[in-house]
Amino acid sequence: MELYNYFRSSASYRVRIALALKGLAYDYKPVHLAKNEQFNESYAAVSAARLVPLLKDGDAMLTQSLAIMEYLDETHPQPPLLPKDPLQRARVRALALDVACEIHPLNNLRVLRYLTRDLKVSEDDKNRWYRHWVETGLEAVERQLAAAPARYCHGDAPTLADCCLVPQIFNAQRFECRTDHVPHVMRVFEACMAHDAFSKTQPSACPDAE
Repeated sequence: MELYNYFRSSASYRVRIALALKGLAYDYKPVHLAKNEQFNESYAAVSAARLVPLLKDGDAMLTQSLAIMEYLDETHPQPPLLPKDPLQRARVRALALDVACEIHPLNNLRVLRYLTRDLKVSEDDKNRWYRHWVETGLEAVERQLAAAPARYCHGDAPTLADCCLVPQIFNAQRFECRTDHVPHVMRVFEACMAHDAFSKTQPSACPDAE
């Protein structure tokens, strides 16, 4: 397998975690988003969306981090990223989507660039935008985790939800977001970072880290 990704991309980090949890080897293919390498002809030839991550498995080209992680879970079922019980599986997916759909899209690189380059928003206001949506989004996750406390987002083993939560916290810390108001979120984050699959794939451990 080959993973096209960027060390600071939280969506890429999700997939790196999932691959590590599954114990799957892959070739790391860096695509520097800040330098617009996703628009190079060589990458456009393999990625119609010109986004990361992209997982190449044989002749298959897989995009979108959640779809990639569910593919990995279906093709390499152990250890599972989703519970067997339908209600529990739905809860894990909901927690993952709280991050991947409610927080991350408002704060990805394309959105931040549009705010500053096209709408002429100042750096300070851009950062205020970022912090507002991350901090309020994490509050929703906090309420769900508080309702059913566990070592990880759901139960005693990492799931799809943890793969999404941890990269979001890394970005939150990079932009100096508040996290003292989400103690359950941070407790889960600390538990995850004690696991090699999360710590050894973090941005600073990537070969293209700056």
